[in-house]
Amino acid sequence: MILTSSKIYMFTVGLTGGIASGKSTVAAHFAELGIRVVNADSVAREVVEPGTDALASIAEYFGEDFIDAHGELLRGKLRERVFNQASDREWLEGLLHPLIAEQIQLQLNNAQSPYSILESPLLLETNQQSLVDRILVVDVQPQTQLTRALSRDGSKEETIKAIIAAQIPRTERLKLADDIIDNDTAGLDLRAEVATLHARYLELAS
Repeated sequence: MILTSSKIYMFTVGLTGGIASGKSTVAAHFAELGIRVVNADSVAREVVEPGTDALASIAEYFGEDFIDAHGELLRGKLRERVFNQASDREWLEGLLHPLIAEQIQLQLNNAQSPYSILESPLLLETNQQSLVDRILVVDVQPQTQLTRALSRDGSKEETIKAIIAAQIPRTERLKLADDIIDNDTAGLDLRAEVATLHARYLELAS
């Protein structure tokens, strides 16, 4: 896959899905098989670490009360703010998305496995889609998302629903998928599903 006119990157699969769909579990199974997984959420945390220009811009825009005593971003507080204020979310995305994409490109370029995985909840909502050759969607019903997210995150129900609403509609996500794992299926063996996809991706990468 060509990302720039002068650099060719390895075969990359974009792994995405709605909040609490099971993306991280699927990504972990790929990692167990020796595949490099670049996690967009981890990159998003890296670009706002203490001392970064991005964190300083966030503090200036939202206020110092969004930074804790150790200089760390209060991510939960910021998330509730931006998913209830569209203009704030747009400003934050405009600041962070280019920085995140740049760091993702760097990490994908340094991957040493036969192919790589880009795990990103916003793969299809941002230009991250242009960084991958194939799209794998982990899919669950909206009610499953809500139930899992509420038990896992400790966030307010309104915030979880706002996050779901801000993501691409489920029907559109499924239309754009090359591969789908139905993680609502009773008794699904995720490791077996990943192993089958792994074999397919090895062939495509070669």
